[in-house]
Amino acid sequence: MRVQALPSAAGAVATAGPERSEPGGFWVLYIDGGSRGNPGPAGAGAVLYDSDGRKAAEECFPLGRQTNNTAEYEGLVRGLEMARKAGACRLEIRSDSELLVRQMNGEYRTRAKHLREAAEKARGWLDEFSETRFTAIPRERNIEADRLANRAMDSIERNAGGKERVRT
Repeated sequence: MRVQALPSAAGAVATAGPERSEPGGFWVLYIDGGSRGNPGPAGAGAVLYDSDGRKAAEECFPLGRQTNNTAEYEGLVRGLEMARKAGACRLEIRSDSELLVRQMNGEYRTRAKHLREAAEKARGWLDEFSETRFTAIPRERNIEADRLANRAMDSIERNAGGKERVRT
């Protein structure tokens, strides 16, 4: 497995898939996770494009009650699983979570035990690909994954009747 760090992407807002690439090139996985409250109703979303820039899959993942960072990692893990099932070999993961990208690139340590465990689970999935790289992108370039994460959080809130139980 080779993980390649890329500089943060900046510039024009792009809501469509990645640019067309050469055959056998990188597939692109956009991921997002969030919670309403920290912790709170949480969800994640993932959108996968093949190496020709065609949308190959998308999915939202209701996660119950979790923290925002946990939801980001759940989006990564579930997105990696989705990419592997779709047949991706070389994968670029794009996220608006600079923390997640820097932790996965080894630039930041992962101090919280539950996030260390999530990062290790993700690294296990990375071994399924011949090459991976992480790119931090602005939130404005992650619209589809964000929409799916919000849909997942909406479903959690609907199923809870719009109210969340808080333990005291």
